[in-house]
Amino acid sequence: MACSQCGSSQIQFSVPDEHRGYAPSEAAFVSVCPHCLTLEPMTDEEGTANSDPDFSRISDAFPIRPERAIPLVLALGLCSSLATNRTAIETLLREVERAGTDPLLVLDRLGDDPSVEPAIDLERRRHQLEQLLY
Repeated sequence: MACSQCGSSQIQFSVPDEHRGYAPSEAAFVSVCPHCLTLEPMTDEEGTANSDPDFSRISDAFPIRPERAIPLVLALGLCSSLATNRTAIETLLREVERAGTDPLLVLDRLGDDPSVEPAIDLERRRHQLEQLLY
């Protein structure tokens, strides 16, 4: 499946039940673009229950374990509207931290990765997220 924003091949994954409320359109299946980090809901017909999505395609800095990667991807998807999604983003990022990954460090490294060109201003959001978390 190609990204509607940049045309890159997306990473498809199933969203665990506990995270469905944070997914675009509360979709059971979501795709993320490893280049622009855009999230898109998938219909059940489009969705594939990929039990081992390759999140390393995003960046070497990105966590590959689903319990860390999925909440981080969903939080990034909500960052386009920080004011509206503040509580959800904070919840998701705290979950990433509890799973053993520093989400702010990942954002720093994503910002330095030349293969990633996020649709959002990652540097600005990172600063705002730091204030949110601490």
